Amino acid sequence: MTRERDEGEHMAQDFDRDYWEDRYRGHAGGHGVPPNPHLVAEASDLEPGRALDAGAGTGAETRWLAGRGWRVTAADISQAALDAARERTADLDPQAAGRIAWVRADLTEGIPGGGGYDLVCSHYAHPTGGYAAFFGLLASAVAPGGTLFVVGHDHTGPHGHAGSHGHDGSLEHARVGAAEVAAVLDPGAWEVLVSESRSREVERGGHRSVLHDAVLRARRRA
Repeated sequence: MTRERDEGEHMAQDFDRDYWEDRYRGHAGGHGVPPNPHLVAEASDLEPGRALDAGAGTGAETRWLAGRGWRVTAADISQAALDAARERTADLDPQAAGRIAWVRADLTEGIPGGGGYDLVCSHYAHPTGGYAAFFGLLASAVAPGGTLFVVGHDHTGPHGHAGSHGHDGSLEHARVGAAEVAAVLDPGAWEVLVSESRSREVERGGHRSVLHDAVLRARRRA
């Protein structure tokens, strides 16, 4: 399991380790991409503690969290992604780099460190075993009083119709709604603070496009 390096690009159907290793070896860049704006908006008020960046990719969110004082476990299935992210972080912010553990892991099989994280975040992940099981596993890694934060490709556009990040609908199989994530959480154990669709405009190569994101922020009851 990993995150998509660039959510606007065509995605393959098979998200195994070989696919992601090949993808990141061929695209060692991606480091100019800023941290996800939804994470910045929702996590800026959180007290730094232990965080898991589930599917860290090129490390933009990991660097942002570590730069704010979080001790981050950056997990990804791709060693190539982690190596590039580690090198980039050491160059950009050596102090933040000292607060990051880069861990190659298939998060559909288990959580590095066993859990107990104050924040578990996931951005555009593509789990091979299905979303319900994956988000349930992430939720189990959150400590009492901690936060689960998920951003995914929303399965509906602004008018309730399936949208597409690619012209051919190539991401259609990799979409999820915030309500689907929330449904995994036990209401007795979780307080859902944000569960909604959000749209944002991005520019790549001089072209502007609109991305439709599913955003969930939930707090595990103490």
